[in-house]
Amino acid sequence: MKGRLQQTYGLTAEQREIVATVRAFVDKEILPVATELEHADEYPQAIVDGMRDLGLFGLMIDEAHGGLGESLLTYALVVEELSRGWMSVAGIVNTHFIVAWMIAHHGTPGQRSYYLPRMAAGEVRGAFSMSEPGCGSDVAAITTRAVPDGDGYLITGQKMWLTNGGSANLVATLVKTDPAAGHRGMTTFLVDKEPGFGEVAPGLTVPGKIEKMGYKGVDTTELLFDGFRIGAGQILGGTPGRGFYQMMDGVEVGRVNVAARGCGVARRACELAVDYARRRETFGRPIAEHQAVLFRLAEMATKVEAAHQMMVMAARRKDAGERNDLEAGMAKYLAGEYCKEVVEDAFRIHGGYGYSKEYEIERLYREAPMLLIGEGTADIQKMIIGRRLLAE
Repeated sequence: MKGRLQQTYGLTAEQREIVATVRAFVDKEILPVATELEHADEYPQAIVDGMRDLGLFGLMIDEAHGGLGESLLTYALVVEELSRGWMSVAGIVNTHFIVAWMIAHHGTPGQRSYYLPRMAAGEVRGAFSMSEPGCGSDVAAITTRAVPDGDGYLITGQKMWLTNGGSANLVATLVKTDPAAGHRGMTTFLVDKEPGFGEVAPGLTVPGKIEKMGYKGVDTTELLFDGFRIGAGQILGGTPGRGFYQMMDGVEVGRVNVAARGCGVARRACELAVDYARRRETFGRPIAEHQAVLFRLAEMATKVEAAHQMMVMAARRKDAGERNDLEAGMAKYLAGEYCKEVVEDAFRIHGGYGYSKEYEIERLYREAPMLLIGEGTADIQKMIIGRRLLAE
């Protein structure tokens, strides 16, 4: 099944080699340890080191800044493979790449030359901070403020749901610099900090990890600003008031990533279901030969394939320099919903064993719901899709 589902046509020889290398890395270095690390909620340092050695932290950073200069499609296919092994690992690179994308496309020449080579080498790890405790998907309702102070700004407020919030040393943070100006009064700051928890810089605190149902291993945190001083040179692009547009551009990349994660988790669930259905016998024959199970496997495989092809389309549109919020929203919505359904069907096929922590499907069952809410909920995606359809 691995060789048939989720084929991507029209790839270059280099793209195929990258995907094959990552697939082999997942089979050897991630799948054997993922469930144990996930149950322990342990940060996968050895896996992260291996990804750095493969150059994955510089995958989409251009060659002039030390990266591999690959496309969003290549990145999405890599994320799909990583997520087949363990979705949390893909989350570690996702926020890093959103920040790298924003710096590459919106940063000043100085910001690009300072950050991108170090990000490509994995020396600087990025986190992305937009959400707050009281606003969720309503980005316009953020309350974190940056007030001018001499040649810089003082930031005060509380940010929420930072993937890599503890391990990162660079956080792209959206704040309000002119609350009366609505979306045009928002600014993205590039916040440097030390990795870790507690007060990581004067006026900046990372309280600790948020305990989660799934998506473990990767650290998810809050970020507390209390008069944190930052220079005006840390404004992304150098000009205040462009933060909302910059963040939304990054979110489009993030939604393709979440779609790719859904594709990877769904394929792994499908693989586990097929393998179990071949081995498990009832009434004297493998359960795969029972029509009810066979039909369920057919539906699962069809969903895996459909989500993959839509994800590929969204990535290719962005690579072509076209607006892809409609396609990214569709891909993220479909892949998230289908992933949840495929994982649940695999859980049903496993029967009582699916409820046991000894079986991998138990981990996937807790991970899949994150895809329904990450980078904008399914309902937000439907609003985006509907509005774009009406606008056109």
